[in-house]
Amino acid sequence: MNSSGFPGEPYSVLVFGTPIVALLAALVFKLPSIVRLWRDPLRRAVGGLLLLACGIFVFAAPPVITWTNRVTGVPNLAAPLVYSFLVAFCGASLLLMVAWRGGLAGHSARPARARRAMRWVVGGHAGVIVALWSLFALADVPVERRRDLDTYYALTPFMRELIVLYLLAHTTSCVLTYRLVRDWIHTAGLDVWLRRGLKSLAFGYAANLVFDAAKGTALVVRWAGGDLDPLSTEVAPVAGCVAAVLIATGYVLPHAGQYLRDRWRVRRAHLRLAPLYGLLRAATGRGVPFSLRATPELRLTRRETFIRDALLQLARHFDGELRRRAYEAAVDLGYGPGRARALAAAVTIRDAIEARALARPPSPQSPQVTQEDPDLLAELLQGIEAVSQVLGHPDEIEAVRALASATVESLHVYE
Repeated sequence: MNSSGFPGEPYSVLVFGTPIVALLAALVFKLPSIVRLWRDPLRRAVGGLLLLACGIFVFAAPPVITWTNRVTGVPNLAAPLVYSFLVAFCGASLLLMVAWRGGLAGHSARPARARRAMRWVVGGHAGVIVALWSLFALADVPVERRRDLDTYYALTPFMRELIVLYLLAHTTSCVLTYRLVRDWIHTAGLDVWLRRGLKSLAFGYAANLVFDAAKGTALVVRWAGGDLDPLSTEVAPVAGCVAAVLIATGYVLPHAGQYLRDRWRVRRAHLRLAPLYGLLRAATGRGVPFSLRATPELRLTRRETFIRDALLQLARHFDGELRRRAYEAAVDLGYGPGRARALAAAVTIRDAIEARALARPPSPQSPQVTQEDPDLLAELLQGIEAVSQVLGHPDEIEAVRALASATVESLHVYE
């Protein structure tokens, strides 16, 4: 604790450093899509919003406050600077939500109500920023306060009005933004990751209201002659820190969640094809060359292409009659149509591999895969993932194959 009764530097590093790191991480994560889609104004707006939020905590850090005041030569000049960043951030957040809710199309395509609301947001927040600097120019604040400026100058003419103005502007913007986000959350048909991101934003703006409540309460108590300064100097900064982290998460979560979900789907599909790929690689004696530079999508495409090419090479050995019997056998064993087709295909592929290894010609009584009868090959090519999955259950394949073979033998005995 320092001589003013405030937490020391570790507290400041945690309260101001954590949101800076979180906001910068969010900005770095979003930067590639912002650069790639630079013409999209909403993506640029998100980048600017995260940069503004980061600027708030950078310029609000006590060491930076001291540096700003010393460089400019004006005591407490950092105060209107930080408050301007704060108001600009609130306005940008509200503007972005109005734009999103008004539609992602160009400005001329948005509803008139949305365009009118956006003009009010820009004009109102710009007016507040101008008023903040005007009030600061009129105020007499010679004593530098790095942490407790709001409560220290709570009774000072013009500075008092400046503090009240920024708190009212911040509270109003956060309430309106929270309501827009909350209403959006309840919209039907939202992507699950977008909904989670909006929930994080809602909690973030709610935490901002805790910041305003703590600051406002400490201010009112000062006016009444009391002292609840820790609400302003300790509770409010923590609420602001939590709000910044939640807001950064809210803007990143939809993109990050969709990205990870897509990556997981590709990885899962790649793994699900592994049994069939391994079987055909052993049968053909070759496989897909491994490349460290290949993307997951490219690896999946190469594996799928290899499997389809290998099946085309085995096509002349496919026994359509065997596949039909295997399907009926699987159904008799109680498997559903989808599983039965996959098991029958697995039996057919295994039989074709054995026939090729033994150089056994296809049965003359079996329907061949030709240009006139491509159904069998087409079905196998379309169901490679399902076939690959049943290959992990060799006992089921053998049971189907045994029953199909027993059916053939019984037919021969009958004949």
